[in-house]
Amino acid sequence: MREIVHVQAGQCGNQIGSKFWEIISDEHGVGPDGVYMGQNPQQLERISVYYNEAGNGHYVPRAVLVDLEPGTMDSVRSGPYGQLFRPDNFVFGQSGAGNNWAKGHYTEGAELVDSVMDVIRKEAEGCDCLQGFQLTHSLGGGTGSGMGTLLLSKIREEFPDRIMSTFSVVPSPKVSEVVLEPYNATLSVHQLVENTDMTFCIDNEALYNICFRTLRLASPSYGDLNHLISLTMSGVTTCFRFPGQLNADLRKLAVNMVPFPRLHFFMPAMDDRTVDLIFGGSLKSLPPVSSKIVRIFTAPPSQSAHLTHLTHLTHLTSRTHLTHLTLINFNKVSWT
Repeated sequence: MREIVHVQAGQCGNQIGSKFWEIISDEHGVGPDGVYMGQNPQQLERISVYYNEAGNGHYVPRAVLVDLEPGTMDSVRSGPYGQLFRPDNFVFGQSGAGNNWAKGHYTEGAELVDSVMDVIRKEAEGCDCLQGFQLTHSLGGGTGSGMGTLLLSKIREEFPDRIMSTFSVVPSPKVSEVVLEPYNATLSVHQLVENTDMTFCIDNEALYNICFRTLRLASPSYGDLNHLISLTMSGVTTCFRFPGQLNADLRKLAVNMVPFPRLHFFMPAMDDRTVDLIFGGSLKSLPPVSSKIVRIFTAPPSQSAHLTHLTHLTHLTSRTHLTHLTLINFNKVSWT
């Protein structure tokens, strides 16, 4: 099986990464102690993409957790799935980056990067057929942006033929907390253009809009935002983790989605029915799936200038066959 090594850097990266492991552990039937408790054989068919089997029915995430201060690591360890991770894969410093990209990239981060690469190298050497890496981080902080991009360049240097994918939280001026966020993001994007094959851009402002407008949450917490991000990550990686017909690994996804090497920044989205159901809603008021798919691939003349895109991918994570989609009539669309 083709394995993926997961890396999470900084406070934001570790929080959304830990939530991601909670979500996919539940989908694969893996408990907080790493013991398989599922019933469906499909849960184990491709579980080795993200997990190492430790024997006795125990599964350990192939994850490397990185930060420049110990506080985030302590919170992950004390969380509900803290015992799931391998203790040797926690790599952290003591000083922190102070929301400074240069400290994460050139000073404190540079001192810690060799220790991180040793752990990543060990995980990669334990794979039968490594397909690539994925990184979760924020572009607005110091560790996630500065050290995260430093790790990208180091991984690219050591594994030039492997696919590099990132889930990058992009700061927004409307929900910004730190004045340095635009500068950190600008410095990071240059590194993402050069050293990644796929970047899934997660917009902070869009997350807040979903919480306010769709979920009707008066004061959304970081837990709500992280849950939305982890659900998006789970949806994007479903085709890697479960048997399907298309995009079975990172390379196939990149080949189908990236028109030019430097144009590899994706905008992930989630169907309203998924968000509504997870947060306690119902399907009665939502349009059928067929009409949602039609709206994605076609646009009314008044909106066509704003919805132009080069490539598009729709994940249907259900018992759906390709022949079902041929029944959709793309010529008869109601735009009311």
